[in-house]
Amino acid sequence: MGRLIIEGNSVYEVDEECIRTKEQERKREQAIERRQAKTFPRRSNSNNQNRNQRMK
Repeated sequence: MGRLIIEGNSVYEVDEECIRTKEQERKREQAIERRQAKTFPRRSNSNNQNRNQRMK
């Protein structure tokens, strides 16, 4: 069942099941991103600067 939102002369129905599903997907994606960030750490700027200087 959804919630009704009345805004002026407009009435909207919010599908709560859809909202829950999208929230679960968002959390799952965030967890994957966190795992990937731990597995593949980003290079620091100093490493990139050293590489750029060697290329010159």
